[in-house]
Amino acid sequence: MAVVFQKTKGLTDKPFHYCPGCMHGIIHRLIAEVMEEMDLIDKTIGVASVGCTYNNYDYFSCDMVQAAHGRAPAVATGIKRCKPEEMVFTYQGDGDLASIGTAEIVHAAARGEKICTFFVNNAVYGMTSGQMAPTTLLGQVTTTSPLGRDAETRGYPINVSEMLSTLTGAVYIERVALFDYKHIQEAKKAIAKAFRVQQKGLGFAMVEFLSTCPTNWGKEPIEALEWCKEKMVPQYPLGVFKGKDLEV
Repeated sequence: MAVVFQKTKGLTDKPFHYCPGCMHGIIHRLIAEVMEEMDLIDKTIGVASVGCTYNNYDYFSCDMVQAAHGRAPAVATGIKRCKPEEMVFTYQGDGDLASIGTAEIVHAAARGEKICTFFVNNAVYGMTSGQMAPTTLLGQVTTTSPLGRDAETRGYPINVSEMLSTLTGAVYIERVALFDYKHIQEAKKAIAKAFRVQQKGLGFAMVEFLSTCPTNWGKEPIEALEWCKEKMVPQYPLGVFKGKDLEV
């Protein structure tokens, strides 16, 4: 009998610990599939930071390193400079990358570090009970903005992809979503492009994923998918912000 579908070799056999409806598992599989299809599993070092995915070193079959909260780009910089022949990626959430790790990601991009960053934006701190994140939408209720995020006292959401795309060292920046099959396939293509940019040594590459957090949003998984599409996309439009015409 012909095999039409099987688990990617880019993932271990350990079951994911993520909540029902969480999209980290989808993103993990897409990255793993791309590594397998590009023959990169034994040539890649991933950097796990702090958040819901702090232990993704248990899931990816490639070599993995654990970084302190927000410091994954700094750790990845050191690894890539010591081992330039290896593919290096960071996997970070919005609280990690856009809050405590803002300096690290901005300066890694500004320096044009030849790494890939996979940035998961679910508009909330997922691991620590759903506090307001830098990406929380105006009016969005969280445990630390129970009346909804107010711009007057809490500022505005940070559009990370747009911000980093202004930096010369960033050569490829794209925002994708995962709320239906079509967008999942586009997300996989973006991951592959980010790895190809690194293979060619062109500079910093980042793919931002709009994701759901049903548990902390207080929504059922299907409802969360619709909320992501209807509420997050207007604030965080999808598309390529840097490197659309790159030939890789």
